[in-house]
Amino acid sequence: MYASFTKFLNEKDHISIIQAENPDGDSLGAAIALDYLISLINPKIEISLYCPVDIPKYLRYFTDWSRVTNEFDWKADGYIIVDTAAEILLSKLLDDSAIKNRLYTNPILVLDHHETPDDLNFEHTSIIESLPACCSLIYKIAKDQNLKIDQNVAKNLIYGISSDTLGLTSASTNPETFRTIADLLEISSLNIADLEEARREFMKKSPRILSYKADLIKRIEYSLDGIIATVHIPWDDIAEFSDEYNPNVLILEELRLVEGVKVAVAVKTYPDGKITGKIRTSVPIADQIAGYYGGGGHPYAAGFRTYDISYEDVIHDLVEIVPSLIATAEKE
Repeated sequence: MYASFTKFLNEKDHISIIQAENPDGDSLGAAIALDYLISLINPKIEISLYCPVDIPKYLRYFTDWSRVTNEFDWKADGYIIVDTAAEILLSKLLDDSAIKNRLYTNPILVLDHHETPDDLNFEHTSIIESLPACCSLIYKIAKDQNLKIDQNVAKNLIYGISSDTLGLTSASTNPETFRTIADLLEISSLNIADLEEARREFMKKSPRILSYKADLIKRIEYSLDGIIATVHIPWDDIAEFSDEYNPNVLILEELRLVEGVKVAVAVKTYPDGKITGKIRTSVPIADQIAGYYGGGGHPYAAGFRTYDISYEDVIHDLVEIVPSLIATAEKE
């Protein structure tokens, strides 16, 4: 399976590495690490890093974040999509007929670690394995294929794994994750405390954002006797605050840590009828909730995107589907 990665690189002169339109620390770390890794394998391959949206400010503790552009690379003769195999998370690309044609007619490699089924309709090679992070998958590929991991590769893999596991504290973290981080720390000579300090520096909030967070907290709604906590983030909020701080990131942990809450959902609504949800749970059902809307993710952290329903519809759906999902999960 892992050999398809090195096979994909054969006879390629120009590769573009693509993140979905919801970039996070894992997708960013994976993209940058692949840039360095492929350059070590074949320095002659030209590489570009693409994301359809700007990299959020809270992720700019990654030294090389500015290498990512939102200008699509038309010259590439191969594309690598990282951290998703879900077509809905690539809708910004596929809505553009020229980009869609490019993806349908050129070699594509997909690297993903989510349990969500691969539903990409264009021809592609995929390496998908349920792991704590996409960066964990890249590490396993490199080890299996005897590829050199230098300090730059190792540093960005650490960043990505740390981000997607909430600092090695998420339910997906396992002994192998710690062994991976230990190996990468030896290679990178990175001080994990320095990483955390840099991350915290970029997570700092302005007084304006802190005041907005207080408003979000006041908006939290509870259902099923406090088992479900939801918050609505309308377009006006998205337009005003997202460039400075992602409202989802701002509020989700607060939702999840309320006593009695087992399901926390932050819902964004857009003028075009699009609605997105980020889900965090204390029981392993987040991916099943997201799957109800065609989304997916991990058992404890997932997301979805759908159209032409309201925030109130989402609450109604949650009240309908969550009790049976929790009952089933707690029996197992």
